Amino acid sequence: MRLVDGVRIVDGVRIVELFRVFRPRPPLAARRTGPQAMRHDSRAAIGWSELVLAAGASLLGGWCAAAGAEIDFEQTAGDVLLRRCVACHGSAEPSGGLDLSSAAGLQAGGDGGAAVVPGDAGSSRLFQRLRDGEMPPEQQGRSARLPAEEIDRIAQWIAAGARWPAGRVLDPYERTTATRAGRDWWSLQPLTDAAPPERTDRRESAPPRHPIDAFLDERLLRAGIAPAPEADRRTLLRRLSYDLTGLPPTVEEIDAFLADGAPDAYERQVDRLLQSPHFGERQARHWLDVVRFAETNGYERDAEKVGAWKYRDWVIGAANDDMPYDRFILEQLAGDELPDADEQTVIATGLLRIGPWDDEPNDVEAYRYERLEDLVHVASTAFLGLTVKCARCHDHKFDPIPQTDYYRLAAAFWPGHLSGWGPGAAQLGYDVLGWTDVTTDPTPLRVLAKGDPARPLHAAWPGSLTCMPRLAVDFPPAAPGARTTGRRLGLARWIADPANPLTSRVIVNRLWQRHFGEGLCANPDNLGFHGPPPLHAELLDWLARDLTIHGWRLKRTHRLMVTSAAYKRRSIHPAAERPAARDPSNRLLWRAARRRLDAESIRDSALAASGELDRRVGGPSFREIIAAEALEGLSMKGEAYAASPLEERRRRSLYMFSKRSLSVPMMTAFDACDTTAPAGRREASIVPTQALTLLNSPWIRQRSAAFAERVVARAADPEARIDEAWRRALGRLPTAAERAAARAWLDAERQAAPAEALPAHDRAAWTALCQTLLNANEFLFLD
Repeated sequence: MRLVDGVRIVDGVRIVELFRVFRPRPPLAARRTGPQAMRHDSRAAIGWSELVLAAGASLLGGWCAAAGAEIDFEQTAGDVLLRRCVACHGSAEPSGGLDLSSAAGLQAGGDGGAAVVPGDAGSSRLFQRLRDGEMPPEQQGRSARLPAEEIDRIAQWIAAGARWPAGRVLDPYERTTATRAGRDWWSLQPLTDAAPPERTDRRESAPPRHPIDAFLDERLLRAGIAPAPEADRRTLLRRLSYDLTGLPPTVEEIDAFLADGAPDAYERQVDRLLQSPHFGERQARHWLDVVRFAETNGYERDAEKVGAWKYRDWVIGAANDDMPYDRFILEQLAGDELPDADEQTVIATGLLRIGPWDDEPNDVEAYRYERLEDLVHVASTAFLGLTVKCARCHDHKFDPIPQTDYYRLAAAFWPGHLSGWGPGAAQLGYDVLGWTDVTTDPTPLRVLAKGDPARPLHAAWPGSLTCMPRLAVDFPPAAPGARTTGRRLGLARWIADPANPLTSRVIVNRLWQRHFGEGLCANPDNLGFHGPPPLHAELLDWLARDLTIHGWRLKRTHRLMVTSAAYKRRSIHPAAERPAARDPSNRLLWRAARRRLDAESIRDSALAASGELDRRVGGPSFREIIAAEALEGLSMKGEAYAASPLEERRRRSLYMFSKRSLSVPMMTAFDACDTTAPAGRREASIVPTQALTLLNSPWIRQRSAAFAERVVARAADPEARIDEAWRRALGRLPTAAERAAARAWLDAERQAAPAEALPAHDRAAWTALCQTLLNANEFLFLD
């Protein structure tokens, strides 16, 4: 069959004049003209073309049956059914009872009877439902009707006898289609062996390029975009300090860096910050978001998880010690099962205990599966960047994860402390919030029909995801005398295998997001079908491979990223109109992204400016003051919350007690992370409540008053005080215009004050000036 002048031809037999025969023409007076007529005729043509297709199918069926034509199954029905149908009509419980993945399923038909009548497309329900647009069903209120050409291929196949190759089973995960990912999805493939592109200019005098810039510059060159120049040194140090430690550089650090004329001054600053104990604090904050860290159970009673802070401190220590990332995975998933297990590795398994926990569920047995889902979700999201939990009730709708795979991963956690009782790891003797198996011979976990605990099916045994068959692993039963099943250790080793492409891609993508504002894959928690693919795929793979071949050391990757020219660019391009026209979203990184500080950095920076910040690392959490109005929603107001002493409340925000049912209002205003589910990316809203918080919050006014006292104590001259305030808040001296405006406002306030109230009025004026600086965009944003 081919197209000639828009009319289908079958070996010289024209499906002729059908459109003209079947389409009645309206009376002359009713005929429209102009664009409206074209739209009307177009819609009519679509409707009548369906009739033509039906009639054509009947003619075609008779002709093909008579001629005994051979039809290529893979190029006709096989291709269409695989891409369009078997996702719903090929699972364990096929839609409408119709399984279109095999010859047996096709012959059995569905709830409505036979699907095809071999040799007669027009009488076949499969063809009819495709032709009439009933299938595929609407997607989000929009028609999912197949193109006429694809319906035509089904018609050809049925008309030729609907032959199905012997033994052929259409696997919905066979390959990626327009509606779902297959096992050939990009993130499931082995890392490519990409090398940084060589220079195209090849000037002998040109220094060797940074490998990251080698990738990025080639894309910019092809796009005809000249990147922004390097930012000034003060901006670079502020950017670097916040990214690596979450704190602003001190005035003394800025002065020293600006005075350092050595060619490696920047690289030495990078190394200094990577060795800072505050580096681990900053990296821990990112990871705690990913693993839904909090120190209470949530739900109505929201009881405290005693000792949860030790897990937070373990993460800080792991980052500061540059623990290899593969070991970081092993300890958190199976620290109690390691041959060298000790108290710290058991603390690491707190990952499995810090999620929400209902201590009085309505249905205890059903809640075991809810907890199991949380464990699968946090492990697969954090380390693999896949939404495996979507396969609890049915095969994953978009990724190549059958329902059985969900239960294979879940079975690794099945023997453990699903109840969440007690200190955990009792067999090892540690009184910490850890996790271990309660038995080495658990009852089998059952696959649940529709995820319903009341409908158990066959047993599920622990194993890896089948979407990467070259890495398929089944975990052996526990060895005689073992204290645990070893299942979680098997799962952790499969995740941490250097040949697992998801693990290294996911973590380097998370690091890239921290330094550039957006990951190479925009959704760091989903590298599946609904996660945008990477624009710089070769760069992502190069970074992932570099991480694994250099011992999984994350500090090396951090250093690579922040020493690149791309990282050091200005956030404002001198000729922004030209690159913005070619790449308005800055995906090619022709400039740095301007970013608002997160809630923790805003609070910590205010404490740093006022001179109050307590920089102690680690230890139990403190409780911030929360207004009585915010406590009204608690069921036990008097017993549920009590603020810590003032000296404790001056610590970094990382150490603020995280209560699931009670957020500190200031932190909520600036988009602090939700603790109910993994979150690899925070929203950064700009809303009026943020400005109102900075203007009216008692906490901000207290910091402003302390800031003012610090400024006044350090200098007697008003001009020197103004300079001091700008340097402490913004890291620079004021401009002449800023200094003049500040001096004029202070003088006006002083003149308006009665003599007897002058000291108090003077303090209030300096406090207001300092609070203005804490409200400045330059204080709140990172250039």
